[in-house]
Amino acid sequence: MAKLRTFLAALALSVLASTTLTATASADAPPRSGWNDWSCRPSAAHPEPVVLVHGLGGNSWDNFLTLAPALRSAGYCVYSQTYGKTVLGGLAGGLAPMADSAVEVGAFVDRVRAATGSAKVDIVGHSEGTTVPAYYIKYLGGASKVDDFVGFGSNFRGTTLNGLASLAAALRLQGLLTGVGCGACTDYLPGSAFLAKLNDGPVAVPGPTYTTIVTRYDSVVTPYTSGLLTGDNVTNIVLQDKCRLDTAGHLGLAVDPNVTQLVLNRLDPEHSKPFRCLPFTTVGV
Repeated sequence: MAKLRTFLAALALSVLASTTLTATASADAPPRSGWNDWSCRPSAAHPEPVVLVHGLGGNSWDNFLTLAPALRSAGYCVYSQTYGKTVLGGLAGGLAPMADSAVEVGAFVDRVRAATGSAKVDIVGHSEGTTVPAYYIKYLGGASKVDDFVGFGSNFRGTTLNGLASLAAALRLQGLLTGVGCGACTDYLPGSAFLAKLNDGPVAVPGPTYTTIVTRYDSVVTPYTSGLLTGDNVTNIVLQDKCRLDTAGHLGLAVDPNVTQLVLNRLDPEHSKPFRCLPFTTVGV
């Protein structure tokens, strides 16, 4: 029982950390930066609206309090939703089974396309917000609806979550995790049926361009190389190869100015700006 209590406490801290990194207000508080403006019409310079997809335990706005305003200021129409709700409601999303969440993301993409009149969208995601869209693109028709897919803190092959996943498997707690409302936790275990399907053949499929940004200091996606892809339409970026002065961990990527620069440049490579390495750290978080 002591091991069980320790594991569940650690899991709770892992989930709640992403909801408290950048904000402490209610998850229902409306963004004030101009994103989720359903009257926005994409410009000729940025014809694809950007759909933001949060990570495990995040919600429609707290994961993107840095990135969404930057994208909006650059002239993009920007949208986000809280997907994968379970017993925690809108406070912490991304907990439902990831195949179900992929269906939700697909429906949201169609809503954005209908509202903006755009044939395609760009997707930018963090952590699980890379895994779920990758599944949507590969299996649910997203390849014809997504132009650019940019992920940071990416995870396509699972994670030990600092050993928590391995502990869960050893104690046979996968069913318990699903029972308390975190099907995504089970899906992230190496060898899960979801990951086996996602990695049945290349994750990156023809159509979209893929960019994946990872950090060597990631202590959540372990190993960090789980976020790297193969394919002619793939660009892999290890953050420290671009900026040795950046030691951001997994959650810190969401507020990292270097990541923001990379995302903006990858969404519009023809007008990319010179990258400036800015010292940044979140002390391993």
